[in-house]
Amino acid sequence: MAGEAGAVLLYDKPAGVTSHDVVAKVRRERGSKAGHAGTLDPFATGLLLILLGRATRLQRFLVGLPKTYLATARLGWRSSTGDPDGELTETGRMPEALELPTGTVRQRVPMTSAVRVGGERLYKKAHRGEVVETPERDVEVHRAQLLSSDAEFAHFEVECSAGTYVRTLVETLGDAYCSDLRRTAIGPFRVENAGEEVPAERVAELVPAIAEALR
Repeated sequence: MAGEAGAVLLYDKPAGVTSHDVVAKVRRERGSKAGHAGTLDPFATGLLLILLGRATRLQRFLVGLPKTYLATARLGWRSSTGDPDGELTETGRMPEALELPTGTVRQRVPMTSAVRVGGERLYKKAHRGEVVETPERDVEVHRAQLLSSDAEFAHFEVECSAGTYVRTLVETLGDAYCSDLRRTAIGPFRVENAGEEVPAERVAELVPAIAEALR
């Protein structure tokens, strides 16, 4: 269990559930305060940082950590949402090049995101069929490496800043959408260590911004 100062639970989120669902489950099981530091889409899997007890105070330091993902692009198809949960259309047109943008990239926030516009999360507006002008923002893509590809799929490893929409990166290929997405790392934390509880004191040692704030 988390100590008095709290802890960060490294959790491997399965597909088909929201990050909020996971946190609610952990909160019920632990009978204590819990939160998370960075949402994963329902279709995505991988590392979720669940903050237990007083560690919820560390959220503002953890949400901005860089992320690493494994992403699969399904080629020759389009999705209305950029992921497998949207309306899928087979085009048969293959991307000219399997290269994702790197450096500073300007992205428009998808309608299916959890960003608030007008005091309401965009995905709630999308579920009602509303379409609004969503904000644009600059993100940093540090690395986007093509791992393998065939006639149907291309597999990438992407290191990027917080707030990057990988499915939007995949859409820059043209006729492609992100069919699978797995977050493997958040800052110094790795999905291979899922199940571990990192005490708040240790988290402060691993994340320089926390140590500086505590001085």
